[in-house]
Amino acid sequence: MLNATLRRYLKAFTLPRGIIGVTVLGVLLALAIFAPVIFPYGYDHQTPDAFLPPSWQHPFGTDELGRDLLARTVYGLRTDMSIIAVAVPLSMVLGTALGLLGALSALAGTLAQRLLDIILGFPGVVLGICIVLIMGPGWAALVVSIAVSGLPFFGRQARAAFLEQEQREYVTAARALGVNRTTILIRHILPNGVDPLLVGGALFVVSAIFIEAGLSIIGLGIQPPEPSLGSLLNVGIRFIQQSPTYILGPTIVLILFSMAFSLLSDALNETVNRP
Repeated sequence: MLNATLRRYLKAFTLPRGIIGVTVLGVLLALAIFAPVIFPYGYDHQTPDAFLPPSWQHPFGTDELGRDLLARTVYGLRTDMSIIAVAVPLSMVLGTALGLLGALSALAGTLAQRLLDIILGFPGVVLGICIVLIMGPGWAALVVSIAVSGLPFFGRQARAAFLEQEQREYVTAARALGVNRTTILIRHILPNGVDPLLVGGALFVVSAIFIEAGLSIIGLGIQPPEPSLGSLLNVGIRFIQQSPTYILGPTIVLILFSMAFSLLSDALNETVNRP
């Protein structure tokens, strides 16, 4: 059963969108992982050559302190990936748990849904601003902001899957045999609700990317000198007249990063919904 499910998911990577998405993501992931090898001098190496235009030596040019913008963009991508790698799975697990509380207790399920409704009332960036004001800007605040903003997304997906599976005959049969609620939830309902959660997880990564970028652009994300894609855009906007190409690199990488997960989400969605 597990092998059949895994093969079904892997079929997504044979579709044109899946191939493009995983290829782009693979290249970006390799750059992020091997950034210390590709740029051994790090992201904060300063030179006298400020605001150099793009060249073979500096494909994205240099910033106001003469630092190579390609190196800072790749290290910024590395930072973004580390945030997303922690925040999205955390949000998926907690959101799914809240969404499935209704399977254990009707009262707990109702309270969880009201909590998710409250969170849903705040746009991702606004919610992030509130969290950053409490925690202070930085990596941890971004992780919490993204994780909390994703709870309604995954919670509602999980609850919808629960309500759908609850009406199935195999669940009714398990109850008739005296199987307890927890066992039904873990063995029957949850495995059959994985598909929408997996597709939704890939889609939510795109939102997470822009939440990080939005908070960093307004100065509430990763703090200098450590780069992130959003913080590079924040600084680049200030120097747009001196160096119009300053934001070129971070913008391209941000678009490619979000495009890769959008394509993967579409490919997974097509695969799991294929008859």
